[in-house]
Amino acid sequence: MGAGHAHGASAPRSRRTMMASLAVLVPVAVVTLGALLWLWPDGRPGAGQGEGAQPSAVERLTGTVTAVTLKRCPAAPEGAPRPDPATCGTATVKLGEGRDAGRDVTLRLPGGPVAQHFAPGDGVILLRDADGAYQLSDHDRATPLWLFGLAFAAAVIAFGRWRGVTALIGLAVTFVLLLTFVIPGILEGRSPMLVAIVGAAAIMLTVLYLTHGFSLPTSMAVLGTLASLALTGALSYAALGFARLNGVTDDSALTLGMSLSIDTQGLLLAGIIIGALGVLDDVTVTQAVTVSELAHANPSYGFARLYQAAGRIGRAHIASVINTIILAYAGASLPLLLLFSIGEQPLGQVLTTPVIAQEIVRSVVGTLGLIAAVPITTALAALAATRHRPDADEAAPRHRAEPGDTEGASSRRRAGSEARRAGPGRPGSRREVSPSAAGEDFFAPHPSQDRDGSPGEEPEPRRAPDRPARHRRRAST
Repeated sequence: MGAGHAHGASAPRSRRTMMASLAVLVPVAVVTLGALLWLWPDGRPGAGQGEGAQPSAVERLTGTVTAVTLKRCPAAPEGAPRPDPATCGTATVKLGEGRDAGRDVTLRLPGGPVAQHFAPGDGVILLRDADGAYQLSDHDRATPLWLFGLAFAAAVIAFGRWRGVTALIGLAVTFVLLLTFVIPGILEGRSPMLVAIVGAAAIMLTVLYLTHGFSLPTSMAVLGTLASLALTGALSYAALGFARLNGVTDDSALTLGMSLSIDTQGLLLAGIIIGALGVLDDVTVTQAVTVSELAHANPSYGFARLYQAAGRIGRAHIASVINTIILAYAGASLPLLLLFSIGEQPLGQVLTTPVIAQEIVRSVVGTLGLIAAVPITTALAALAATRHRPDADEAAPRHRAEPGDTEGASSRRRAGSEARRAGPGRPGSRREVSPSAAGEDFFAPHPSQDRDGSPGEEPEPRRAPDRPARHRRRAST
């Protein structure tokens, strides 16, 4: 006994529900598009960048190592780390591009305790300055990264099929908006928080609908993400002010704040918002689709039962996501944690340092936004599912008995079986026939004969059962 339901038939769209969703989503989309056009970078130099600033004169080229000649390392000063013998010597590199393409140059291997090792056949990156001097910089990782990207795309498409293709397109849209709008907009001196909010809204509206289609569950996921993202932004703003964090925790932030006059606290807030979006859309889409599937599988569920059932799934999801967030931040800060461990500082002092305190605030605020996303999205999706509930006759499968009708279904099945046993001429008969009664039926009057034995229209002599005769024939054989 299958469920016998189809999404298109069991979940007709309610005009009122769709109009209510569009009444919120259309203004949000219009405002996002207007803000996107207003804040779009125009290529002008930002704050801290001189009008006559020139691009760097260093040229980045590729090449291939053809030979490596190792030499004896010089003696290290007392107290300094000993150099790696594999980094002492020269390398012959064949240039692959530039004005000297095809030419061989001999360069000194990069030295130092953590310098990379090079071998013949390695693809490398060279730096050429304005004077024409070359320097061996790094390995060329273009080919491995392209292979990783192709393997990733093939796996996504093989598993997700058309949904996987749309997910990859959404990923490309995310990268385009980050690289052409968010980063250049911040570098031009615009408010990092405003740029991040507009960029996150544009990414969310485009990617969610592109990946999951224009449907009611997707719309509920978008509304839940918007509400949770707004709450996350407000909590982040309050938490950074309360904890006195200005976003300057490393040399990169210090350089940006001094040379480009970028609001480092706003930059930290922008990073929290964009980072939270990456997990929020996962949670909201999961909750919206869960409620939709529960409504399809159980048409009798109301708002309360849908909310409770989907809420249990959401709590299990959040419990695992919280651990994921903490582990992700711990993994990214592992070298820093090792430095603190070597310094043998008390735990209280380590936790109050700006770097660790910033990650704690980021984790706590992101987790609070995720926790809020579950009830918000679940309530919106359950409300939408119950508002466009189909009629009982349409929602219930035609071959499935209603709850409480088991007795009636069983009696109907028994009646059908007894009718088949009754044979032709007596459909629906439910008279119990005993073996003795079966023998008497052979002597009952024929339908064409009266009960008193007088012939009717088609008299026919009564016949005794021939069971004894059959028995005699079997015995004789």
